[in-house]
Amino acid sequence: MVATAYILITVAHGTAKKAYEQLSKIQGVAHVHAISGPYDIIAMIQGSDFNTLGNLIVNKIQPIEGIERTLTCNVIEFEQ
Repeated sequence: MVATAYILITVAHGTAKKAYEQLSKIQGVAHVHAISGPYDIIAMIQGSDFNTLGNLIVNKIQPIEGIERTLTCNVIEFEQ
């Protein structure tokens, strides 16, 4: 099973494009989109488990210059 999460990201004014480009290069980041509303970017990340995703967020995503805040939404799979 693959762990998946969506990361809602707020960036400093004028840094969205650079943050978007850096996020797109990170292994484990499956999709990145610029969005409107209270958040600036949404990224879908995947890894072997939620621990791996947590490490990816803390060590690779949050340190990106311009990123001010992240909100992680873990994907929950319903059993069939």
